[in-house]
Amino acid sequence: MIAILQWTTLAVCALVAIFRVPSALRGENRSIFGIFALSTFAIMLSINAVYLPVDAWLGSQNYTNLILRFLIYGVVLLSGYKIAKGFDAQRSVRLIVGPVGVAVLGLVVVATVVPFLLANTAGSSTGLSALPDQSANNVDLIRLYTVAGRFYPSFVAACLLPATIRTIRSGLPRLPRSGAAVLAVGSSAMILLSLSDLLPRHLAYLQYFISSTAILGLILGLTLMWLSRVLATKRPARR
Repeated sequence: MIAILQWTTLAVCALVAIFRVPSALRGENRSIFGIFALSTFAIMLSINAVYLPVDAWLGSQNYTNLILRFLIYGVVLLSGYKIAKGFDAQRSVRLIVGPVGVAVLGLVVVATVVPFLLANTAGSSTGLSALPDQSANNVDLIRLYTVAGRFYPSFVAACLLPATIRTIRSGLPRLPRSGAAVLAVGSSAMILLSLSDLLPRHLAYLQYFISSTAILGLILGLTLMWLSRVLATKRPARR
């Protein structure tokens, strides 16, 4: 079931990215195409069948997982900024790319890289679940690494959530409000994912569903926003 969910999410994201290629070649919203392309690569690296051979090529030290983290940070930063600008949410823009956002990203990068380098990461393991105990001075290094990786997406999602809710309640046409609703679901899933380590062990599989909801919410929400903008520009031309 989890594998089906992962491959389905990858297929949706890849199809959207391919659909955006012609407009990107024309120079239209290349940043949106970049978000979809980076998301596709990130999802690919999270799948066992792709992760293991790639990591073996890199030396079987789970550097692929570190690359995946930074791909996610890039996707979240670009999409968060693009969404906030699209909703004209200046406060969200300032929080994401202003001094606060830069400081949060910098701290997250340090909290990601340092535990990874200190931990024993030998032996490829998708999600790092098969690595031995990583405790050092009563600190679980891999757990710290995982928490840091989930914190930044939840921070950006929390910055976007008020803007998406405000758009849903606005008098805008149905399509942009639908896009905002889907983005709100995706943002909520990102926030929930940062708390998912609190789930009982027998419910840990729900993390995959929460993660897929977050990714699909982001991709489909951005797609609906883009379509609404395209339709809005075509209507005056027809008139």
